[in-house]
Amino acid sequence: MRAGRLLTALLLLQNRGRMTAEELAAELEVSVRTVYRDIEALSASGVPVYADRGRNGGYQLVAGYRTRLTGLTEEEAQSLSLAGLPSAAAELGLGTVLAAAQLKLSAALPPELRGRAGRIAERFHLDVPGWHRGIESLPVLSAVADAVWSARRIRVRYERWGPREVERTLEPLGLVLKAGNWYVVARSAAAERTYRVSRIRELTDLGEQFERPAEFDLAGYWQEWSAQFERRMYSRTATVRLSPRAQALVPFYAGSVGARALQAALDGGAEPDGEGWLTIRLPVEPGEPAIGELLRFGPHLEVLEPADLRAEVAAAIEEMGRIHG
Repeated sequence: MRAGRLLTALLLLQNRGRMTAEELAAELEVSVRTVYRDIEALSASGVPVYADRGRNGGYQLVAGYRTRLTGLTEEEAQSLSLAGLPSAAAELGLGTVLAAAQLKLSAALPPELRGRAGRIAERFHLDVPGWHRGIESLPVLSAVADAVWSARRIRVRYERWGPREVERTLEPLGLVLKAGNWYVVARSAAAERTYRVSRIRELTDLGEQFERPAEFDLAGYWQEWSAQFERRMYSRTATVRLSPRAQALVPFYAGSVGARALQAALDGGAEPDGEGWLTIRLPVEPGEPAIGELLRFGPHLEVLEPADLRAEVAAAIEEMGRIHG
């Protein structure tokens, strides 16, 4: 443990220049007295570190000294793939590991690239979850991730939509972060399926290794599954009229599905009428979700077909009018 701390102290001095004992102690999460001993150990091992005394003093390396001893561990190397997603790394239990990996990577870069990498981090930030979303409770995420890394079977108690709970023995093949939600792709009964991690109510690591299919492509699977899921979710199509205001609101109220439908109508030569209203075919969810989705547009959308959906929307509007007087 001390060897790792000494390396971290060396890399901190290399990357940041002069640092006080108090600053080093805060970064290393140790006492100032421990920092004094660590600096003495570095100096005794031949590292040219010296102290500037006085009020504005601190420790720093001799100008021009750089170490190539970065010592990336296996976990740190894996965590680099999440370098743009610090919140995701933290959820997977790799937050501190990622920080250590980034520090070592920075030390290995030449000065001009290290400065550029620092400027990128200062100017760009990625925040994955959408607005107005609660944070999911994910007590089993790190255990799922560990099973994915180690190719070990797990038994889960899973809450399906309904809700009802089922038990499954899974061979987890990969984790996907989609719009702030974690999904595990796993093989069950020789078929690949997708499970939302937040709906796993209980997990048991069976301690059994499984052979990961060599031909499995996580990105390819997810792309195909997402397309199928979207088709199942939006299994109904409505013919609607959209005012100019509604056309502008489609990407926000109907999402990517509505935006594609609107673009397809425009590409197909659809033209607004004299008042600017445009008729398109819009994929919607079955049942009540479709009514709620269409009502979001207020008086800027009219349902033309199918007749039963038009009647359902009209009945909902009538009931809302009754309630509001």
